[in-house]
Amino acid sequence: MAAPTQLAYRTSKGIGVFNAAPVYDVLPGFARPEGNLRCCCYSPDSRYFAWASPEQVSVIYTSSGQIVTTLPTPNVFELGFSPLGTYIITWQRPTKDEDGNATKNLKVWHTVPGDGESQQERTVIGEYVQKQQTGWNLQYTSDEAFCARVVTNEVQFYQSNDLKTVWNKLRVEGVTDFAVSPGKNHSVAVFVPERKGMPAAVKVFQVPQFNAAISQKTFYKGDKVQLKWNALGTSLIVLAQTEVDKTNKSYYGETNMYILSANGSFDSRIQLDKEGPIHDVSWSPNSKEFGVVYGYMPAKTTIFNARAVAQHNFDLAPRNTILFSPHGRFVLVAGFGNLAGQMDIYDLEKNYQKVNTIVASNCTHCEWSPDGKHILTATTSPRLRVDNGIRIWHIGGTLMYNEDMSELYHVTWRPQSTPLENPLEAGNPHASAVDYLSKVKTPSKPAGAYRPPGARGTTTPLLFKREDEGGAAYTNTGISSSNASFSNGFGKNRRREVPGAEPADALPPGAAPGGGVSLTGTGEGEGELSKAALKNKKKREAKKAREAAEKAGGLAADGTTVPSGPANTGRSPERRDARGQQRSRSKSNALNNQDRRSPSQHRNYGNSPHGRHGSGYEDGNHRAQMGQQHHHRAGSGSNRQNQQHAPAPQTPAQIKTENHGPPPDLTVTSPGDGGPNDKKVRSLLKKIRAIDDLKMRQAGGEKLEDTQIKKITTEESIRKELASLGFTE
Repeated sequence: MAAPTQLAYRTSKGIGVFNAAPVYDVLPGFARPEGNLRCCCYSPDSRYFAWASPEQVSVIYTSSGQIVTTLPTPNVFELGFSPLGTYIITWQRPTKDEDGNATKNLKVWHTVPGDGESQQERTVIGEYVQKQQTGWNLQYTSDEAFCARVVTNEVQFYQSNDLKTVWNKLRVEGVTDFAVSPGKNHSVAVFVPERKGMPAAVKVFQVPQFNAAISQKTFYKGDKVQLKWNALGTSLIVLAQTEVDKTNKSYYGETNMYILSANGSFDSRIQLDKEGPIHDVSWSPNSKEFGVVYGYMPAKTTIFNARAVAQHNFDLAPRNTILFSPHGRFVLVAGFGNLAGQMDIYDLEKNYQKVNTIVASNCTHCEWSPDGKHILTATTSPRLRVDNGIRIWHIGGTLMYNEDMSELYHVTWRPQSTPLENPLEAGNPHASAVDYLSKVKTPSKPAGAYRPPGARGTTTPLLFKREDEGGAAYTNTGISSSNASFSNGFGKNRRREVPGAEPADALPPGAAPGGGVSLTGTGEGEGELSKAALKNKKKREAKKAREAAEKAGGLAADGTTVPSGPANTGRSPERRDARGQQRSRSKSNALNNQDRRSPSQHRNYGNSPHGRHGSGYEDGNHRAQMGQQHHHRAGSGSNRQNQQHAPAPQTPAQIKTENHGPPPDLTVTSPGDGGPNDKKVRSLLKKIRAIDDLKMRQAGGEKLEDTQIKKITTEESIRKELASLGFTE
């Protein structure tokens, strides 16, 4: 029976190590440390596990949990091992000594005490000044023959047994990042970002022949890169990214991808057939193929061979992560972060057949088990501070283990070489998984997206469907473009759209449809209007005709002369003439035109709440005067300048109706246009009513405030003031 897989985790309370499938139990002989533990890690050869406390660094055997050694170095924030576990590297925050010089905070130790060392007295075999925490660790070759670190304008190489003397230097002006290749061939790739109009460059050198690059690629739009070697060290993927996308299509910058061979025989830009960012790229353990997730959501996932030729395309879906299993048989394509946490698992040996889909919501960490048939998902802090814990799934979809934790910071598998045995056969799940599944409420049916009541029971329009659901592909023309057009409904402009109507062309304010000066009302250019403009014009004319007819009917019922002329058939001549002239919108012209308004446009700001003309409270003489003025305006066929020379209109005869009786006598019940004292009288009467109300409350036994009692005492003075204004009750 193969050794069980093992994982370690770090929480706010301590560090735990336990054996996973098939036992799911804590590591025997391991004394769990507690307290403020900042970091932990396994050695790549799986023999050791180390963690750092504020006082020291402790190292144990992963098989038994027994202490190997302790390093007397406090306040360690980062830990790392060499590939074979011979050396352990620690990093502390940069500080200065008494003289103001930077202390050497990057230190290299023997994992097991070497010659002349004891457990109590450990010797540092190499130490350096490393200010930045990003890229802090030394990079070793797979056989630990050499290690390297980057400094200003050069990469320094050391022999592992002599870390105090620089063995060789790779001088590259402006180098900011590098990556040593795995495998038997010792190669190193260096990156130089753009500067002073020069393109960025990635160069590959053979160690130690640093005279000329074996392979190189220059490109623009590269502020930073990720350098990804395959397991054999024969090919390198360069994922370049800019800080700012100058096309304004992405908030996170622009991404491009290139591939180079270590021997210089091949280099190319990887062409992707879907617009959008590159979410993730990963090499297969066989070093012959890699997978890329790219494009606007729903993203596209493609498997390429080592020559960047597409081999297979998976279905479009909201995904942003791709991970190959340790044996290279399965591939996991998932959507984490702000996505739903769905994980699709495909069998590459069975023509990319889908094995299963697992939903791991709120997952912040996902990792394949070394046995190639289990998947670890975890929710960690500070990404999410609630529902922290770990879950282990079988690729068939069965939940095998569940453990909830408080403030889980880190979790990782122990590196192991385990043969792949019956990957599709799931064992018995742990009791914690059974208990968790018994408490989880499974929804009867998916809730789906919200739909307004008017759209329920109908087919979703293609405009609102994702591309993988049959909708149109997402196209982005720039988030800051004012004239951007979107084909799938996202980012619509602020122009009003009427459902079912033909879309109108976008026009600048005040412009006529089709361009030029508006000719509406002049009789010219009517044939040049678009269909939508003609349709809207007819609607406006019909609306004006209805309003004119309703107004004429109301005046006829009151016994007022119905105005005749073209005003009953459409827009009034005054408005039509105004359309043909150049209107001034200045404030002075607006004030000058106030006296030209008809009585139906003036407002009475008197005391009555119904003081507007046409509200039904005016007397008959004023109503007749309004009809005469309206008839004068409607009958004039010229502009306002000609109106001053027109003859005075005669009083028209009243229209005879079927009812020949006298007109009804209307009594005005509102003060209307009363004297200037009416408003003051109403205010005083309001005070009298308030005083009467206070008296009633006082008579009912309610205790009044001092201000209310003082208000009652003012009743006599108010009544005297009313009498002086001539008001009698």
